[in-house]
Amino acid sequence: MQDNKDELRLQVFLAHCGVASRRACEKIIQDGRVSVNDNIVMELGTKVSSSDKVCVDGTQVFLEKRKLYILMNKPAGYVCSQSDEKGRVVAVDLLKEKYSERLYNVGRLDMYSRGAIIFTNDGEFAAKLSHPSAEIEKEYYVETSYPLPEGLAEKFTKGIRVEGIFYKAKFTKVINTHKMSVTLVEGKNREIRRVFEDAGASIKSLQRVRIGNLELKDLKEGEFRELSATEVNSLLKLCKNKN
Repeated sequence: MQDNKDELRLQVFLAHCGVASRRACEKIIQDGRVSVNDNIVMELGTKVSSSDKVCVDGTQVFLEKRKLYILMNKPAGYVCSQSDEKGRVVAVDLLKEKYSERLYNVGRLDMYSRGAIIFTNDGEFAAKLSHPSAEIEKEYYVETSYPLPEGLAEKFTKGIRVEGIFYKAKFTKVINTHKMSVTLVEGKNREIRRVFEDAGASIKSLQRVRIGNLELKDLKEGEFRELSATEVNSLLKLCKNKN
């Protein structure tokens, strides 16, 4: 590893290669999955440059020449992961025909949920957006098999404790007897499903329709589009974690 001006910390280099967010790259390094010039490196902060041979799981990675930011309307049945050990289809595969870059999802939607999700190869962007301190609003439409339990919307807004975990929506709005809009800013794992299940409400459909200033609008399931520079900058401005 040479002392070049373009040296970057290894986790930053990997993020710029589109491997994952910087925080996720730190774990990848610590798990012993990264080699530099054919030597396993597990020390965070190790400096590398574009002249070094950096591999993840034996495959060499390269600095991305362009940053991509893509909004997808994920269909139900797709997993938000780079790969799935159970052999289930992953959402990122829908992008592979058009993009050769290594893209990954910012945040997640569970397999049975559908709707808005962002893919990128910009690790800093992903880290900022996905951190809970960003407090980016995410709006969902929840449709139930039976009429909504009375008072559920108000209870969710005030806060509900389920199995020792506190869940609280920022906004809720009853659309009709079987449908509610829920806006979250943190979004704990399967939060909406757990709150509705605890209330005895069987969810028929769960769709994320908005992330910050981004709406699905006429984007059909399985379709995707690149975000404009204005949309990306506007989304970053919404983040409460400005540093």
